[in-house]
Amino acid sequence: MKSKNWIALVVGSAIAVAAAAGAQAQSFPTKPIKLVLPYSPGGIIDYVGRQVAQHLGDAIGQPVVAENRPGAGGIAGTDAVARSAPDGYTLVLMDPAIVINPTLQASVPYDLFKGLTTVAMISTSPEVLVVSPQLPVKNFSEFVAYAKANPGKLNFGSAGIGTTPHLAGELFKQRTGVDATHIPYRSIGQSYPDMMANKIQFAFSSIAGALPFTSDNRVRAIATTGLKRSSVYPDIPTVDEAGLKGFEVDLWLGIFAPAGLPADVHAKLSSELKKALEKPEMKTALAKVGVEPRWQDQKESAAFLKTEFDKWKKVIADGNIKPDN
Repeated sequence: MKSKNWIALVVGSAIAVAAAAGAQAQSFPTKPIKLVLPYSPGGIIDYVGRQVAQHLGDAIGQPVVAENRPGAGGIAGTDAVARSAPDGYTLVLMDPAIVINPTLQASVPYDLFKGLTTVAMISTSPEVLVVSPQLPVKNFSEFVAYAKANPGKLNFGSAGIGTTPHLAGELFKQRTGVDATHIPYRSIGQSYPDMMANKIQFAFSSIAGALPFTSDNRVRAIATTGLKRSSVYPDIPTVDEAGLKGFEVDLWLGIFAPAGLPADVHAKLSSELKKALEKPEMKTALAKVGVEPRWQDQKESAAFLKTEFDKWKKVIADGNIKPDN
């Protein structure tokens, strides 16, 4: 009889815990959600992040507060999220630097595959190759020829060591044999005054970061990095079209949370993100900066993340790229 009572107690407790967990997930969220943007204002993370915050907040029924937390090529903000409680109330929007940093940096304070969980991949976008207007080039072929004729004389900017603009530049160097020096900035937007002054000569930039400067020809856009032309720059060829076959850099974005996120909370966030991305007004806002929604669930995102990790690991190894490059 005592044994039966004990079993009943255990089963009853388990049911109660499950019911409580279910109730918690059903009520999530009950307070504002923080979305960390781990770069300074002015780039694609900032623009898309604020759009996501607005539309996800509308969909999920609580404010989503976008917070810029720049530093160390996205590591500082991502680490802050990895260390936070896995309750769904602290998220980070991150680009390919999240898979680049663990290989490039001597140490990263979080484990990409154990300390974080991917809520969903949400978008795809090419970068745009922009050059100083003072360079005597009008297109991609002329730029490559000029760069090869002036080895070691060109500088290229990025949003920081290990960011996608940085590694895109390194991949470009590997594929063309161009010798150029990397100059990191805290954000891609901060590189533009130096490009206009010809202190740096080129950059692979997010379209969001480039548009204010290419729209009035303060810098010149000469190619994009997708395998199809950008709707924002329909008259500009891709790098692949311009002759560097197979060159592709996707400035994808994903939403990440601390590892240990409850399954029901994860599912709620993922489904509401999908709804937000399907809104016509969201698609229109993203299209303005050359971004297309591309929602992938947790399983698809995990596989994609591993593929991207391996791709950039090879670029870093082949180029013997160090954190001070």
